[in-house]
Amino acid sequence: MPLQALNPATGELIREYAELTPEEVDSALAAAHRAFGCWRETTFGERATVVRDAARLLRERADDYATLMALEMGKPVRDGRAEAQKCAWVCEYYADNAEAFLQRETIETDGSSSFVTFQPLGVVLAVMPWNFPFWQVFRFAAPGLMAGNVGVLKHASNVPGCALAIEEVFREAGLPQGVFTTLLIGSAQVDSVIDNPLVKAVTLTGSTPAGRAVASGAGERLKKTVLELGGSDPYVILEDADLHTTVPACVTSKLLNAGQSCIAAKRLIVVDGIYDEFVERFVEGMRSAKVGDPLCEDTQVGPMARHDLRDELHDQVRASVAKGAQCLLGGTVPGGPGAFYLPTVLAEVTRGMPAYDEELFGPVAAIIEVPDEAEAIRVANDSPFGLGAAVFTRDVARGERIAAEKLEAGCCFVNALVKSDPRLPFGGVKESGYGRELSHYGIKEFVNTKTVYVA
Repeated sequence: MPLQALNPATGELIREYAELTPEEVDSALAAAHRAFGCWRETTFGERATVVRDAARLLRERADDYATLMALEMGKPVRDGRAEAQKCAWVCEYYADNAEAFLQRETIETDGSSSFVTFQPLGVVLAVMPWNFPFWQVFRFAAPGLMAGNVGVLKHASNVPGCALAIEEVFREAGLPQGVFTTLLIGSAQVDSVIDNPLVKAVTLTGSTPAGRAVASGAGERLKKTVLELGGSDPYVILEDADLHTTVPACVTSKLLNAGQSCIAAKRLIVVDGIYDEFVERFVEGMRSAKVGDPLCEDTQVGPMARHDLRDELHDQVRASVAKGAQCLLGGTVPGGPGAFYLPTVLAEVTRGMPAYDEELFGPVAAIIEVPDEAEAIRVANDSPFGLGAAVFTRDVARGERIAAEKLEAGCCFVNALVKSDPRLPFGGVKESGYGRELSHYGIKEFVNTKTVYVA
C-alpha cells in the first residue's frame, strides 16, 4: 500500500509515496550502521558545523516548510513558520552546548584516575507523530547527531513530504550519506526494524498504545527506549488567579495546533469562587478564535489532521454529553469539506465521562468545578497521564509549591501554558511515558555512560 498525503482542509490527495520493501529497509539500516563508524569519529566542532547549517536552512525556508505542514496536516502557516524557527533553535542549542554536556566527568577514587565518558550507541530509530511534524523530529535529531549517533526516522504515514524534507535539510547541510535516513514505511514494519540487530535504541512520540507496542518490542530485544506519550494536562485555576492573563493562556494552549498537542490544556480545573467568571471569559475566547484555511495568515484554528481523528473526537464529545456534560460551545461537525471541528467547551465534566477519563486530542476543553485547592490537586492527579500541568495563582510561592510538590507530571508550569524549551528537560510519568528529551538530560539518554578506572 502506498503512503498517501491528503490535504485535511479539502480531503484532496496531494501525492502518493511508494512504501519501502523489507529488503530496502534492511539496506538502509546497513548503510546507517556503516555511516555510524565514520560519524562517531568526527569532532564536536565538525558535527556542530553541520547542525548549525541545518538551522540556517530551516530559517531560510520557514515559509516553505510552513506551507508543507499546512497542506499535509492542517497546521496554520503562522504556527508552522514558528515551528520551523523552533527547530532551528534546538539545532543551535545543541551545536553550542553538546560538547560541554558530554565532557568527561572526573571522579575521585582510590585509583590513579577515574572518570565517566559518554559514548554514542549507534543507530537510533525514531518513531514520530504528525502533530508537530518538524519539531518532534528535530527534538530527537539535534542532540542525537551531536552525540555521535545516527538517526533513522519512521515518520507518521500522513506526513511523508515532511519526512523527506527533513532528510533533505540534513543532506544539504552537509551530513554524510546514511547519518540521517527517512524510512517511508507503515506501522506494520516498525517491529521488524526494532528487531534488526543494527538498531541499538528507539525513541517514540505518540499515543500510549503505540508506546506500549514499541516498548514491548524493544524490551524483548533489550534495547533502550524513550517514550513521550499522550497527556490529559490539568490546568488548575485557583481562586486568586489573575483571569486577565489566565484565560488567554488557557485558550491559546487549548487551540494551538487545533488542540492536537500532548501538552494542550485538556482539563481546566477551576475553584468555584471564580468559576462563573472564568467560564464566561473562556467561552468567549474560544468563540472568537478564527477557524479556517490553514494557508491563510489570520487563521488560528485549522482542520484536524485526519477525518477519522475528527470523528473519534466528536464521539467522545457526544458520549460525554450523554453522560451529563453540558456543551457550552461547539460540539458540532461543520458542513463542507475538510476535517474541521469547531472549538468546543464542555462543563459539568465528571469522572466516568470521556472528557474526564480520556485524552481529548482536538479543540475541545473540559471544565471541572472544584471547591478548593486540595480538591483541585486531587482531580488534577486523578488521571492515568502525567505529561504536563499548570497552576494559576497570584501567590507565586503557593503556585511553585503546588507545581514542585503536588502535581504528578513531568513538566509543571506556574502562571503560564505548558510548552517545550530546548533548555528544559521534557517528558512524562505514568502512562505519559518515561525518559527525557531536551536539555543536558535528553542528550544523555542515548549514550553509553561509561566508567573508566585506572589503577
